[in-house]
Amino acid sequence: MTSPADILHRVLERYSNAKKWDNAVFGKIKLLSNTNIGDVGQDFVDALCDELNVEHAFPLAPDGHRLKQHPWDVEILGVTFEVKTATEDVNGAFQFNHVRYHREYQALLCVGIAPNEIVFDAWSKADVATGVAGHLVTMDKGSSATHKLTKRKNELRPIAEFERHVRHVTDSLR
Repeated sequence: MTSPADILHRVLERYSNAKKWDNAVFGKIKLLSNTNIGDVGQDFVDALCDELNVEHAFPLAPDGHRLKQHPWDVEILGVTFEVKTATEDVNGAFQFNHVRYHREYQALLCVGIAPNEIVFDAWSKADVATGVAGHLVTMDKGSSATHKLTKRKNELRPIAEFERHVRHVTDSLR
């Protein structure tokens, strides 16, 4: 009799990530869980803000540790952002999942990781709610609590524009 582990190995051999991720600069991200991909995005924004000397802070617990579960993920230049991170799918789009209107944040920051480049965009919460940021689709039929925002790479900005665009968004909200 074949062991369950051998059966699973045989099944796993039939699956792989899209070829575009083979030998990709950022290919390691495809090995991570969705939760970890979100953490990577938040840590990336933290490190990028540090590098650019852009004032930012994270929500903290009473003991001083950074909170990972909070209505907003990072405060940049006095504006609170929800950060969503997605990898490029086989059709060249990014699915930014679990966008929620009911959370207390002022702007949405989406970070897209393609095999060999990083893209992003940011919008005020009002622009997200009114469709300016793009069409949101409910993630759970019959519920309006969580949504998905799909963006193609050409609808997002090169990461080199991060500081300029984030300053523009934060200036408009202060």
